[in-house]
Amino acid sequence: MNIYTRKQRWKLALLLAAMVIGIASLWYTNILVEKLALQEKKNVELWAGAVRQLSEVEVEAGDVSFALEVLRSNNTIPMILTDAKGQINSFKNLDSVKSMDESWLKAQIEEMRAEQQPIQISFGKEGEINFIYYRDSSLIRQLRYYPYFQLAVISLFLLVSYLAFSSSRKAEQNQVWVGMAKETAHQLGTPLSSLMAWVEYLRMQGNKDGHLDEIEKDIARLNTITERFSKIGSAPSLKKENVNEVIVNSLNYIRSRSSSRVNFSLTNGSNHDLYAPLNIPLFEWVLENIFKNAVDAMEGEGAITVSITDQQQFVYIDICDTGKGIPKSKFKTVFKPGYTSKSRGWGLGLSLSKRIVEEYHGGHIFVKSSEMNKGTTFRIVLPK
Repeated sequence: MNIYTRKQRWKLALLLAAMVIGIASLWYTNILVEKLALQEKKNVELWAGAVRQLSEVEVEAGDVSFALEVLRSNNTIPMILTDAKGQINSFKNLDSVKSMDESWLKAQIEEMRAEQQPIQISFGKEGEINFIYYRDSSLIRQLRYYPYFQLAVISLFLLVSYLAFSSSRKAEQNQVWVGMAKETAHQLGTPLSSLMAWVEYLRMQGNKDGHLDEIEKDIARLNTITERFSKIGSAPSLKKENVNEVIVNSLNYIRSRSSSRVNFSLTNGSNHDLYAPLNIPLFEWVLENIFKNAVDAMEGEGAITVSITDQQQFVYIDICDTGKGIPKSKFKTVFKPGYTSKSRGWGLGLSLSKRIVEEYHGGHIFVKSSEMNKGTTFRIVLPK
């Protein structure tokens, strides 16, 4: 299991924990709301009993005081009292201004009927039937929406925490990689200087061995690698360069170090040289990383085709191979640090390539298409 997979599992675990907390909060709050709603229903029934008591003309004045107290105590539950024909007799705890409009009161009755069953009461000796319509108080309504508000706050908190954590980790990782790269460049500088001095010394001694030329080429290559590492973390200087020439040089370098069974080709759809702001050592690093991955994916046998297209303000570079292919679910994962499908390597090649193209050159790199056991196409987009 690589580092990226472990991080993904931790993120999933945190997400599941947040979901469990949110669902538990929603469930418990709903239980409280149901209990409060049941209590309010009992209060309405008590209020209906008080109204019924006041309607009894034979009730002594001393007994009526309790009923009046019950009626006065209801300051939260919206109610409307109607007769059997639906005529509104009274209401309580509704908007005083809107209540002047009888059509608004009728609409309130329909809403209350949809929310709660009306309570039927009979008045006086004649047993005149009336109905009490009511709905949940504003407090219960707020409580019903509270869990969703709470879930939103938890989600926002998790999002902010995740972004802050990711930014912090990314900044820390960047500092580590930059430090390692610059230290590597520094460490390479000393033996390279020594090797260059020894080659020059051997030539002065009259040594004309052709192997010295090859050693000089390797030293030049090591100098290029050192320059690449030294530029990581610093803003590179970009110059208008011939994209065709840069690609040809990279292809020639990879071709000389690859199996003869790998065929390399370059096509330019515009039939003229294309130029774009480049830092050649860094951009060649990108191309070489993709070429090497392609050669590995083809196991030393197949074809690598590079196509250059002029798209007005951009240059499109498509690099196609006939290798094993990449699953669609991994199109973005392949650019993550630490991801690799090989038994060796740190999985940093494509991650560095993405950073060089997008952060240093202002372009874009992505997997354009891939088919298992048939091949993959990477696309690099460079602004002109």
